[in-house]
Amino acid sequence: MSEEQGIYVFCGIQTEKEQSFGTVYFEGQDRDIYTIHYKDAAMVVTKVPMKIYHPSKDNLMMHQKVLSTVMGKIDTLVPISFGNMFHSEEDVIALAESLYPQLEKIFPQIKGKMEVGLKVVGKKDWLEKNINQNEDVMKKKQVVHSKSEAAGYFDRIQLGEMAKNFFQSLQNDIRSEIHEPLTPLAEADKLNDPIGEKMLLNAAYLINRNEEAAFDEKVNELHDRWLDKVDFKYTGPWPAYNFINIKLKVEEPTT
Repeated sequence: MSEEQGIYVFCGIQTEKEQSFGTVYFEGQDRDIYTIHYKDAAMVVTKVPMKIYHPSKDNLMMHQKVLSTVMGKIDTLVPISFGNMFHSEEDVIALAESLYPQLEKIFPQIKGKMEVGLKVVGKKDWLEKNINQNEDVMKKKQVVHSKSEAAGYFDRIQLGEMAKNFFQSLQNDIRSEIHEPLTPLAEADKLNDPIGEKMLLNAAYLINRNEEAAFDEKVNELHDRWLDKVDFKYTGPWPAYNFINIKLKVEEPTT
C-alpha cells in the first residue's frame, strides 16, 4: 500500500503566475518545488509523505535552503515556520484564502525588503578589563572572598546584581554606539533579548534590497571601530522573520 502524500508549505509569495523553484532533496528523493495560488497570493510547496516532520538539523537546513532559493528570485516573501503539512492542494488554497487578509497588508510592507541580523559579543579580555575597573564591584569581590560561603551569601547576591547592572550598562552603550547609527539605514528594526552572558546586542533590521550595500558598509565601519573590544556576527539576507506576525492555524497530520 502506497504512503499517503501530503503538501509541505515553505512560504508565501506575491504572484499570480505559476512558479517553479527547481527541486529539493527531502525524504530520500528530489522533489519539485512549485506554487499553489489564491488571487495574487501563492504558497510555495512540495509533495512529501504525509506525516509529522521533526525540526532536525538536516530538515531545518532543507527548509532554509528553499527559502533562500525563493528569495533569490522573488522580492516579496512571507516565511512559514518549519513543519506545516496539509492533506491536499485544496487545503493549501483554503490556507491561502484564510491568510489573505493578513497577506494583503503584509505584501506591500515587505516588498523589495529583506532582514539582516547583527549580534555583538564582548571579547573576554575587554569585558574583564572593564569590570575590573569598576571600584564598587572589585570591593564587593574582596568582601565575598574574605568571608565563608555561609557568611558571604547575601554579599554574593549583591555581587551578582552589580555584575548584572554592569552588563546592562555595557548593553546600553552598545545600543547607543552600534545599533542607533544603523537604524536610519533600515526600514524597521527590532531588539531581541541577548543570548548568553557576553552578548551585548541581538538585533534584526529590515532593509531595502537596494540599500544593502550602504548598510553593509556601515556595519563594516562600526566593526572596524570596535574590533578590539567585541565580535560581530552579521547574518542574512533572511526573510522578514522578525517583522511578520502571521496567525497560522494548521491541522495536525495523522501518522
